[in-house]
Amino acid sequence: MDIKYSEMLSKKSQKLDELALSLRNQYSNAKPFPHIQLDNFFSDQYLNLVLNEFPDLSYLNSSQNYKNKNEVKFANNDYRNFPNNIKIFFDFLNSETFLNFIQSLTSINEKLFSDKKLNGGGLHEIKSGGLLKVHTDFSKHPTNNLDRRINVLIYLNKNWKEEYNGYLELWDREMRECKQRIQPSFNKMVIFSTTDFSNHGHPDAIKCPDEVSRKSIALYYFSSGRPKDETIDSDMKNRTYFKNRFGFKNEVEEKKENIKVFLRKFSFYKKIKNFEKKYLRKKK
Repeated sequence: MDIKYSEMLSKKSQKLDELALSLRNQYSNAKPFPHIQLDNFFSDQYLNLVLNEFPDLSYLNSSQNYKNKNEVKFANNDYRNFPNNIKIFFDFLNSETFLNFIQSLTSINEKLFSDKKLNGGGLHEIKSGGLLKVHTDFSKHPTNNLDRRINVLIYLNKNWKEEYNGYLELWDREMRECKQRIQPSFNKMVIFSTTDFSNHGHPDAIKCPDEVSRKSIALYYFSSGRPKDETIDSDMKNRTYFKNRFGFKNEVEEKKENIKVFLRKFSFYKKIKNFEKKYLRKKK
């Protein structure tokens, strides 16, 4: 079945250029960092096709199974083996049409690029007992070194109840207060700027029935270069940083890298690491 991109959008979302301009101020002025949640952006009919094809990720050999203090979840970015309607949906989300919408909505000056390899993105599923502690994301693409600028999350959960937990939480810079709680309900899209200060997650374990799971689609968009005020320290290691909420001691497992962070400030250390990457790692 051939699907036109316009058939994936709801009636109110057909004119993407106008919609982006109308929401630009709302996005940029949102607290605690630029973001927006859009209900019924997509056609319910098409998103139902996507939901019906969404596999149980725990049964797929290609899925990543995260099970530690910071995150308990399943993820799969094996695009080649996605079911047909899911694959077409990702094609649209990586298309020039959708990229232009994101570019206009967010007012980012640098040209945005999609990531068709879906590094860190793709299909996400969290079952009862699962969680994702509050964190900031990796800031650089792992292979092309582009700057990660935008997160897009699309939720596929019908009749999601508050007692299930799993609400997306957006926290302030100091990790003292949750400023936004967003229900991961069906046909809700959340878009937010990815910086060293965009603290987000759903830190409390999900309490849903065994036959229910929290399903979402995640995509990230990149640029070559970014404003300096979006980062804390260019010498910080490119990884996810999990953070304790105010009032919660030892909530997350923190990686001890203080010495490495210190050494990265010196040119000799960078030369050693570059030599290692160029010559030594290839031999392993």
